[in-house]
Amino acid sequence: MKILYGVQGTGNGHISRARAMAQALAETPSIEVQFLFSGRAESAYFDMAVFGDYMVRRGFTFFSHAGKIDHVKTALNNNLWQFMQEVRSLDVTQYDLVISDFEPVTAHAAKHRGVPSLSISHQSAFLYDVPKQGQTLIDKAIMRFFAPTELNIGLHWYHFNQPVLPPIIDLKPNDSHPKSGAVLVYLPFERLDSVLTTLRHFSSSFICFHPDCQNAAQDGNVDLRPLSKAEFQQALFACDGVIANGGFELPSEALSLGKKLLLKPLSGQFEQQSNVTTLDILGLASTMESLDINAIRQWLAHSESQRVKYPEVAEAIAQWLAVGDTSTLPELHEQLWSQVEFPEHVNDLLSDFWPSQRRKQAMFNMKLPVGSNKKAKQY
Repeated sequence: MKILYGVQGTGNGHISRARAMAQALAETPSIEVQFLFSGRAESAYFDMAVFGDYMVRRGFTFFSHAGKIDHVKTALNNNLWQFMQEVRSLDVTQYDLVISDFEPVTAHAAKHRGVPSLSISHQSAFLYDVPKQGQTLIDKAIMRFFAPTELNIGLHWYHFNQPVLPPIIDLKPNDSHPKSGAVLVYLPFERLDSVLTTLRHFSSSFICFHPDCQNAAQDGNVDLRPLSKAEFQQALFACDGVIANGGFELPSEALSLGKKLLLKPLSGQFEQQSNVTTLDILGLASTMESLDINAIRQWLAHSESQRVKYPEVAEAIAQWLAVGDTSTLPELHEQLWSQVEFPEHVNDLLSDFWPSQRRKQAMFNMKLPVGSNKKAKQY
């Protein structure tokens, strides 16, 4: 089976998730995969060896400034005409399946050419009845039409009795890593000077990764680092806790390692606001609406770590793709969620909000439309 796998490159979380999928697919002999990335300049990608000879397109991206979505800059820096040309010029007919992790060029090219397509993304979870915060009609339209596919596999921290799967995590828990006692800070959408000014108020040690940092430096109690996958994962294993924006992948990794979390959502970004609300509901993270010194002080002093054990989702999806029968997705759903282990307090909370019930196969709309030379329920 030949797969074209499109990945949204605006955030590193999409790429981290794609790394796990790339490794799992490489171990599946019946699958040949080509990756395509869009959403950032080609020179801004790093640690990409696992993706082989990947393709890059401009696509669409979202811009932020000082912790808020910059709608004007987003509108001015996206070129609809160029995007349409990228869609039309991308030959997807040589592939049996197109997968999109919220990547619009591959998704629209598959739709345009009638090639079977599916999404594997956190964004797809918002097409279902999961907790949402601050969603507007525009947000709803973006989730549905930005990268449309025939089949949508959402990823989330809990199933909420919906057809979503657990997170795909690009690391293996390892208790042998030495502990640094520091707090890992990753706030790429905040101004670096604002982050440093905030962290200087504390005696605690911080390791801060930021895209505006070009060279490692020590700023008082802050060990400032440029972006690096290997160094970031080492710091994540060693840290006592994580302060981050409200993305999906990093909190998933932190939860799998049992690190305490303090999250500050990107203002005006409904997905991040919904993520933070969800983890707050589950009792798995502390939250703050701004770089709040008092909130950080309280979190440092009192918050406890929580650990969620998630299964090897990437490997399970790769094996499911190799079979090619989409009608078995409900079984995959049941198989994976049965392996998840939550802290006891989470189970108590969930029993009140989402009572346990047999999830009906009818909730899954899994059949791919029949194309001119494609079979329904199979790739």
